[in-house]
Amino acid sequence: MATKTNALCVVLLAIMINVASTAAADTAAAGYINHTVGGAAGWSFDTTTSKSSADYSAWAAKQTFNLGDYLIFNTNSNQTVIQTYNETTYRNCSMDDALDTDTFQYEGGSNSFGKPLTIAVPLTIEGPQYYFSDADDGFPCLHGMAFEIKVGHGLGLPPNLNQPPPPPYVEPPSTAEEGQSPPVTIISSPPSDGTRNGVHFPLMVLMVSLVLYLYDEPSS
Repeated sequence: MATKTNALCVVLLAIMINVASTAAADTAAAGYINHTVGGAAGWSFDTTTSKSSADYSAWAAKQTFNLGDYLIFNTNSNQTVIQTYNETTYRNCSMDDALDTDTFQYEGGSNSFGKPLTIAVPLTIEGPQYYFSDADDGFPCLHGMAFEIKVGHGLGLPPNLNQPPPPPYVEPPSTAEEGQSPPVTIISSPPSDGTRNGVHFPLMVLMVSLVLYLYDEPSS
């Protein structure tokens, strides 16, 4: 009886381990998360009440952020999305003194005022980072349109994000002044190939020799 009980325990333990492994695999398969900033409220600001559409700090405090996740900003072209690793820049709600290496502004590709936009920001660096809108000289940021997060390692960066950025575009040097056409080489006559101009020379020699021969020939 004890042998059967022990065997049953082994089987149950194997099943539990398998279930736990499957759950862990499912969690890993789920992998990276897209976090919609502010939930249904999106990333927006009510200019009438001078309040942000959500409590973004409270929203961020309920999330777990890891490398490879994305922040999804459902917003419009009235607002900006500033990502910074500089806490001073974040506290000032301004990019005026920010560095190109620690602060980035994400564009949605729209030049129209009030046009809906969705901006996806990948999380590629571990540790604290900050987000805010610097529209209207930082007025929305000063009234709650800002939040900070801490990014953990999680599963690490996926291959598509674990690449160095492409080098910046450099305009090729110009060889002509702006507004002027490049120089054009004009050939007035075809170049000589070394034989074309002297092709009739042997015939001329032959004719001269014949004339001299006839001139020197004694008359009969």
